[in-house]
Parts: sequence; structure tokens; C-alpha cells
Amino acid sequence: MPNTISKVELRNLQIKDYKELKKSMIEAYPEMVDSYWNETDIKKLLKVFPEGQLVIVADDVVVGSALSILVSEDFAFKTKTYKEVTGNYTFKTHNEEGDVLYGIDVFINPNYRGLRLGRRLYDARKELCEQLNLRSIVFAGRIPNYGKYAKEITPKKYLEKVKKKEIYDPVLSFQLSNDFHEVRVLKNYLEGDKESQEYAVLLEWNNIYYEDSKKLINVDKSIVRLGLIQWQMRPLNNLDALFEQAEFFIDAVSGYGSDFALFPELFTAPLMADYNHLSEAEAIKELARHTEAIRKKFQEYAISYNINIVSGSMPYQENGHVYNVGFLCRRDGTYEMYRKIHITPNEVFHWGMTGGDMIQTFDTDCGKIGIIICYDVEFPELARLMADEGMNILFVPFLTDTQNGYTRVKNCAQARAIENECYVAVAGCVGNLPKVNNMDIQYAQAAVFTPSDFAFPSNGIKAEATPNTEMTLIVDVDLDLLKELHEHGSVNTMKDRRKDLYQLKKLKQ
Repeated sequence: MPNTISKVELRNLQIKDYKELKKSMIEAYPEMVDSYWNETDIKKLLKVFPEGQLVIVADDVVVGSALSILVSEDFAFKTKTYKEVTGNYTFKTHNEEGDVLYGIDVFINPNYRGLRLGRRLYDARKELCEQLNLRSIVFAGRIPNYGKYAKEITPKKYLEKVKKKEIYDPVLSFQLSNDFHEVRVLKNYLEGDKESQEYAVLLEWNNIYYEDSKKLINVDKSIVRLGLIQWQMRPLNNLDALFEQAEFFIDAVSGYGSDFALFPELFTAPLMADYNHLSEAEAIKELARHTEAIRKKFQEYAISYNINIVSGSMPYQENGHVYNVGFLCRRDGTYEMYRKIHITPNEVFHWGMTGGDMIQTFDTDCGKIGIIICYDVEFPELARLMADEGMNILFVPFLTDTQNGYTRVKNCAQARAIENECYVAVAGCVGNLPKVNNMDIQYAQAAVFTPSDFAFPSNGIKAEATPNTEMTLIVDVDLDLLKELHEHGSVNTMKDRRKDLYQLKKLKQ
């Protein structure tokens, strides 16, 4: 696996990708001589079904692919060999009126495995299946580890043991974990596949949104799932311990299909225990030395777990100043920094922190978002400027030591949701840090707040975590409800502003 990846992109295959596609395919199937598709084959696929051919591109290099054709349901379940499925590799079996997406190949360059890129390809296939209103995805999966057990057990028994996790198969185990179910075992499926003894398992994933009459499906994401992390302050021996705890939560919320993971403000503070002999101002500077490494690791997690991460905040030293910053680490591998604008008197007195000077929104694959840190939410101008730029979700990582401090954050966050007709997600730290100066106690309750109208909860609270308890909060928010509110709400706070009397604008871009 490369040390760093700047950008990951999933898109449709183009013929100009062929050279890199061939190279990755050869590396993916070293045990199968001449296993790659030739350029003529790829041209045929792109001609008959271009939308069904997908690639993963990492830093402009094709590192994986998923190839598909359309067939009828009857053909999918009756066909017994790979040659028959592909029409002896001519793809004449592709049926434009077919109601099943048949996967004919999927692979990831072994140098890029471990980042869950294969899962991303499978998810894209599922999305395509839903958008095209197809019944299901069907394909025959190889069982490359069966050759090791062929003298002892039958393919049927092998399948049962893989399902029970008594045997691990690199292909079949992965497919079963992606919600595919077995249909039957196929004999003599792929000629020359010695590892599988030429056996394969016919697998299917059902599209629960399939409708007999085709209709257009909205390609814009409407339902966005948020994963909020209520982080327990605890002693941590080193940076690896922090990463282990952070990855645990990222794994948990991504496992539920979350689009975003939100960490609290200054959740890295336990690492300051090693510098408790220093003054608070010097200790925070030492903590800032870890920020770049944390950012890089969170970028890796964003790619690996296919989730956008709002990294809470951490100290950052630049040109002699200490800032309170965080990073939006997108699942495509890109990232952007955000800075706390308003610094509390405590942060100035103990840590000598400086406020940032950039007010901005961020584009994501789930629409435009805003991010402000704790005290910033008590200044309504920031969120209003972001709302004017089209923000739908405002993320607020916070850190409060007492309940009255949290009450300020909570009430102001609810106000921002109402006045800007948006969702506001807040997450903070809980517990205590007796060995870290100026970080003794914490109070928090993660929550998602909504506008106040008939389509939303009557109290404007979509969900709340248990106060002062380490946990996650998984919440779905519907962006289409915001669109309706903007136009047909009981009140229209954004549209009804008296711009003839007052205006709000940025003084610095």
C-alpha cells in the first residue's frame, strides 16, 4: 500500500485507461496466465454498456475495476459457465432490456488492498442497480482457497464452512460480507482456474427498491447519515493508542453506513499528559506537534472506511501562533482545514491561542456543509453567512467543562438550525483528565438539531445522546425536507429577511 494517497476517485471506465487497467489486472491475477482483457474486449464493453464499467483511480492511476453487462433474470440463473455468460468473450449476451446486472469481473491491484476500495466498487454497483431499476446483481464468485481443501471436503461443504467463518476465502468471504447470498455451486465455471478447481458460487444481491414499472430515480443524495462520536477523555499512552480508539469509532459509524463521522473539539488533549510538567502554553504547543500525523491518519481512515470525517479540532502552530483547527477529510482522499474564529477567554489566557480569519463552506458528496468550533456557534453571523452560500448541515465540534457551558452551545445550536433552516450536529467530550492541566472535567451531550416546522420533530431535536456517557449517535437527516421548508414552510426566515433595512457580508474573503 502506498504511504500516502492524495485523491481517490470512482468513475466510469474510459478507453484511455486501458494501459493502466491491464497492468493492474495482471498484478491482481498473478496465478492466471494471460488473464487480462485485451483492448478490443474493453472497447466492446464500452460500446454496449458504458455505464456498467467502473474504475477506482488513486492519484490518477487505475487501481481497480468492476465490469458488468445486463442480462435477463432467466439467463442469469440458468447459465453455467463463464464462456456462456460472456458469449465466448464477445459480450453478445448483453441485453439492453435485461433486468439483472451481471458482474463479469472485479479486482483491486494488490498494492492498494486494505483500503476497502473493493467494497466501494460493490457499493457503486448497488447504486447503479437501484438507479437503473434492476431486479438484482448476479455473478459467479471464484473460491480460490478451495484447492487447499478439495481432497477433504466437497464444494458444498466448503461453502458452508466459509459461511460459518470456519474457513476464510479471500473472494467468497468478501462477497458474503457485502450482503450477497449464495444461489448454487457451479462446476467447470472458469476454465483454467486451478485454485478454485474450476468451481464457483453463483451469488445474488436483491434490489429492494425495484419496481416493475421503471421510473427515474433521483441521483442526488437526499438522506444523509451522520455518525456523532461522544468521546471519553481517558489517559492514552501514545499516539498509536489515540489512533486505535479513533479507528474503533470510525469503524463503528461507517459500519452503519454513515456518510459523516464527527469528532469533538480538542479530543486529542489526553496526549498532553506527557507535558504536564510544562506550562499550559508550552504543553499545547507540544500537543500541536502531533496534528500533522493525525491529519494524515484521518485521511487514510476516510478512504479506508469510505466516510467523510470532521476531525473535531486540535492545536496547530503556524508562524509563531497557535490556532484551534480541524480537518474535513473527505472519502475521496482530499482534505481542507477549518479554524476556530472566536477564541474563548480561557483559551487566550492559558494557551495563548489565536483566532482564524476564514469563513467558508465545504463541498462534499452529500452537498454543502459548514463547520464551526464550539464558541463560534454563539455568534449567529457565521452560520448565516454559510447558509447564504447554500449550507445544509452545520457541524459543531465542542468542548465544555460544565453543564451551563453546554447549555450555551446547545441553545445557540438550536437557534442556528431554526434561523438558517438547516441541520446542526454537535459532538463533545465527556469524562475527566486529572493529569492534564486546564482539562480537568468535561460535560457533553451529542445531538442533531432541526428547523422547527411540521416536517421536523416538534421540539427541534432529531436525536440526542445520553449525557456524559461515551457512545455514538447515528442519525439520518433528509435534505429534501429542507428544500420543501425553504419554499413552503410555515415561516421562511431565509427569504423574509428585510434586506432593504440590513445586510450581512464578509469583510475578508
